Amino acid sequence: MGYLKFRPDKLFNGYRFLGEDNVLITHQDGTVETIVPLADAGDDVQQIAGILSPGLFNCHCHLELSHLKNVIPPHTGLIEFLCSVVTKRDFSPDIIRQEIIKAEKEMYDNGIVAIGDIGNTADTAEVKSKSKIRWQNFVEVLSFTDDKAEENFNHYKKVAAHLDAALHTAGNIHRTSLVPHAPYSISPKTFQLINESTRGQVISIHNQEHPAEDELYKTGGGEYLKLFKIFGIDRSPFPVTGKSSIRSVLPYFNNEQTILLIHNTFMAEEDVIWANQYAAAHGLKLVYCLCINANLYIENKVPPIDMLMKHNCTIVVGTDSYSSNWQLSIAKEMEAIHKHFQHIPIETILQWATSNGAKALGLEDEFGSFATGKKPGIAIIDNNLDLSRKLA
Repeated sequence: MGYLKFRPDKLFNGYRFLGEDNVLITHQDGTVETIVPLADAGDDVQQIAGILSPGLFNCHCHLELSHLKNVIPPHTGLIEFLCSVVTKRDFSPDIIRQEIIKAEKEMYDNGIVAIGDIGNTADTAEVKSKSKIRWQNFVEVLSFTDDKAEENFNHYKKVAAHLDAALHTAGNIHRTSLVPHAPYSISPKTFQLINESTRGQVISIHNQEHPAEDELYKTGGGEYLKLFKIFGIDRSPFPVTGKSSIRSVLPYFNNEQTILLIHNTFMAEEDVIWANQYAAAHGLKLVYCLCINANLYIENKVPPIDMLMKHNCTIVVGTDSYSSNWQLSIAKEMEAIHKHFQHIPIETILQWATSNGAKALGLEDEFGSFATGKKPGIAIIDNNLDLSRKLA
């Protein structure tokens, strides 16, 4: 079998940039053979303009919402945005399917090899069954009240089973977890059911995307009451703890889960310190997922990245959905991070999008770095981080 040999402007191995004149050598099917100096690479070396990187990880997406592209205008604020998502999902199944197909292709062509994907339905099953992308399916539970907890939980278990059946029939390797949507949509009993069903699994939860989330738990009031009215709920159904939302809900988990905290846009430093200490003491692993373009789209605000780095948080990157982004591109997410935080090394941002993502989703044995025997995919990224495409 012949080899493919690539010499880029810059070679990133998943952890760091290597010195100049390094060549990545792979088998024809993309399996990594080795990385060698140019002098030892022999003939037929392809020169590549840009950064050569392992395939990219999108740790937070809602593929099933792809039909909402350009439907909800930017900068509405989170509460209005959520109300729009809830009330604008009445599209024909054919439109939903076609937009899912286009979004999946866009992400694959842009060098994304694995996705942590949120879904309330099994609408994405058919497309995922044919996809070359590796999927971590997060079936997102919604259940505002304890009296409906078991009924709602069992409904989402059926959604997960449908998704599993479709992908298993297609022979795809994948994982599916039941996950809580957010602190403002999950009752105490529902949290307990999710905790019991997810021992040792990777799960996710939207976290502190708006100040009203903390207000809901501290006082029982705030802007989320407007969202609840859409569901016929007149007042907050959640316990008033006098604490922030993360301090109120993270203690529901104690079963060795890896928990992706999504957004964290309004997370206070004292909450980060507390959450990391709680996780360490209770056998949890916390991962902080940045979706900077979604934060800019909805609230025109960036997440507190410097503060997360200060406390040695594990960071990964996601796009969120087409309801809250202009594109589904991890390169564009990296570009936005670099634009707003120019002091953060590009090498660090690339690590968040490759090896950190692979570890967070439990796929580091196959993806995330150019190690001999892995088949991690190969992405070519523009030197300005604004464009990526799939090479292999």
